[in-house]
Amino acid sequence: MSSEQREITLKFLAEPTDVNFGGKVHGGVVMKWIDLAAYACAAGWSGKYCVTVYAGGIRFVAPVQVGQLVEVKAQIIHTGSSSMHVGLTVKASDPTSVNNKTLTTHCIVIMVAVDENGKPTKVPQWIPESARDIKLHQSALRLMEMRKQIGEEMEAHVLEDE
Repeated sequence: MSSEQREITLKFLAEPTDVNFGGKVHGGVVMKWIDLAAYACAAGWSGKYCVTVYAGGIRFVAPVQVGQLVEVKAQIIHTGSSSMHVGLTVKASDPTSVNNKTLTTHCIVIMVAVDENGKPTKVPQWIPESARDIKLHQSALRLMEMRKQIGEEMEAHVLEDE
């Protein structure tokens, strides 16, 4: 697989309709952009339809202002048999000075490739080669272990009908 298939950058213009009550771009809008970029990245890597199974560690570092050009970069950082861990960063800038980008958000999204029946299907394996990619891959493995522990704790918070 080539690096072009492993990563993608989507660009959006933050519109007045994206605003929250505080006058900044709503976090839900940013999360939608993240999900779109994660899907495009995973589908490009796997050549299959993909679904989101996990979005975590979402850190809103700085607000996105209406009128800013927003870049959402997604890249594969780990593959399982049918899953792809996608690392994402969101940066924003004034459209007239795109060289001055501010990190606004970052997170990990896990996508799973599915067949025509909605069942998980195999994806090509990604093998890290550069020092940076090895570091990202090792981080993804550590996060997998942490998610297992968090998942067990979160079970206590599942609300049941009384």
